[in-house]
Amino acid sequence: MVPELAKATVRIRQPERVREIIQALREQGVISDFDMTLSRFGCNGRRCPTSHNILDTSRVISEDGKKKLKDLLHYYYPIEIDPNRTLEEKRPLMLCHCCLSHQKIHKSDIAQIVRESEAMLRDGFKEFFDQLHKNNVPLFIFSAGVGDILEEIIRQANVFYSNVNVVSNYMGFSDDGVLTHFKGPLIHTYNKNNTVLQGTGYFQQLSTRTSIILLGDSMGDLTMADGVPRVENILKIGFLNDKVEERRRKYLDSYDIVLESDETLEVVNGILRYILAET
Repeated sequence: MVPELAKATVRIRQPERVREIIQALREQGVISDFDMTLSRFGCNGRRCPTSHNILDTSRVISEDGKKKLKDLLHYYYPIEIDPNRTLEEKRPLMLCHCCLSHQKIHKSDIAQIVRESEAMLRDGFKEFFDQLHKNNVPLFIFSAGVGDILEEIIRQANVFYSNVNVVSNYMGFSDDGVLTHFKGPLIHTYNKNNTVLQGTGYFQQLSTRTSIILLGDSMGDLTMADGVPRVENILKIGFLNDKVEERRRKYLDSYDIVLESDETLEVVNGILRYILAET
């Protein structure tokens, strides 16, 4: 049905159920995480930067600021990924926003910061964005990263089409174009659901869609479609980028399809080709 599902990187706990979901996917929308989901986790043995990393390590951040941000990352990242910590313990993760707000970052610097970075979208990204745009399928990117940065990555890749909508953390600038704060509500890994989307047009724009393809790389991404009205079928595809052996069971229990150390969108594109050819 979808030849790409035979790739060595693909793991599926319930193949028959996945087959049934794919066959039932009609009038679909796509909800996706960005960092390490649409963007690459690594390339040639090196980690690729997230939207936060791009900013944290850029030339516009002072050496003292870089040290503070690195210290915050080393302290909070283990807490964020620790499955034994409660959500309440994981929520004060965005102190780096306060630190960044003291760095005198100019809005006009963002495009150059992205150009100078090593950010990369996954192989096959152009077909992915092109297919969705051509077939008028809405793509909602729901990210705990920095919206201004990830939008610029998509824009520089020439795939920021009219069907692409982003919900993320956006920077607030003074009249002089200097970063002063981050706009609310704060989106982090563990509140990516309808609690931060109340009053927005996010779900209303998906109200005519009965099927959702959800793409993520963490347990926090699994709730991104919570609250979307009229949804009958959700196909959850998870990118397992790191600590594969350790996390495999949890991912297989949570996602319908798990892609292990796969830096491409080949499987997603194959599924979209099958679905869109059928509709």
